[in-house]
Amino acid sequence: MATPKTRASSFSRNVPSTAAPQMPGVKSGPNGTLFLSSGISDLDKILGGGFPLGSLVVVMEDPEAPHHMLLLRNFMSQGLVLNQPLLYASPAKDPRGFLGTLPSPVSSKDDKPLDRDSEQEKGLRIAWQYKKYFGENQPNSNGQRDNKFEFCNEFDLRKPLQRQFLSGQRVECMSTQDSPDLAALHDRCATFLKQFFRTDGNISGAGRIAIQSFCAPQCTYFDKEWHVLSFIRSLRSMIRSSNAVVILSFPPSLLSPSFSKRLQHMADTLLSVRAIPDEDKDLAKLLTGYQDMIGLLSVHKVARINTQVPIILEAATFSIKLQKRKFLVLECLNQAPVDGSSGTSYATSGSCSVSSKGGSLDF
Repeated sequence: MATPKTRASSFSRNVPSTAAPQMPGVKSGPNGTLFLSSGISDLDKILGGGFPLGSLVVVMEDPEAPHHMLLLRNFMSQGLVLNQPLLYASPAKDPRGFLGTLPSPVSSKDDKPLDRDSEQEKGLRIAWQYKKYFGENQPNSNGQRDNKFEFCNEFDLRKPLQRQFLSGQRVECMSTQDSPDLAALHDRCATFLKQFFRTDGNISGAGRIAIQSFCAPQCTYFDKEWHVLSFIRSLRSMIRSSNAVVILSFPPSLLSPSFSKRLQHMADTLLSVRAIPDEDKDLAKLLTGYQDMIGLLSVHKVARINTQVPIILEAATFSIKLQKRKFLVLECLNQAPVDGSSGTSYATSGSCSVSSKGGSLDF
């Protein structure tokens, strides 16, 4: 992979070029940005590489279905598979029980989604005598380099994560149910992030924090807006100076509109998920592959670290599907009818809108 050039622009921070870090789960991007994988390869491509280190990812939950758990599970499993320390906070009394629902990575190539293999076959076919000009150490779509590590794995949602990944002291769990002013959660996050303090040298490790159903009604701080906003500000400040990523989900339907907007404004990357109605005839006529959809994912904001240039997405809304009933994939929405076929994965060239400021459904 060619070394990125230093870019001097009034809209971009001038960052010296650096080589990609040789460690599992960390990938170098434009302007010296380093990424962690979301655990969903399609989502990494949509966001331009994954979740930037030092960023806060906020997911707005759907009150009708727990689709946000799909994002959290893959994010947590990806970190554990790569031996990255994890802090998980939940309003449940026993958060550690949730670890038993994390998906397992696919071990053999035969079990991987067909679309992933077909995408490689559809790529440019270069004569073997020209391969030497492109280098043998070019990373593939999963972020591998010379087969030394993987940036993003494929996960089987029907198989639980092996116990070997859950053992040890690299997984911390805590309940937010009995934290009246969020002081306990703040101290736990501060202690966890200290081990990933950012320095000018090489990255020795990266961490992940997953906070589920923040501001849930069963939490005693549910109606204390000032404490919540103060905690988010402090957490965002701590994460900025660390080599870690925080993903936080909250139920916007249970909060006041003004409070919900403030939480959304503090996010670096803002996503929302919602379920697909069982029998929505109008939507079924509008979209191809409607029967295979389990939900919709909308991208409202994408983190831009070390630059002020906004990212322009191909579309703002994507369908959530389970390929073979076990692989989570995101696809561009295609308007029906065309030829009766379903939409294409985000990794392939599907037809979708170039505008990111449309309604709930964009084409």
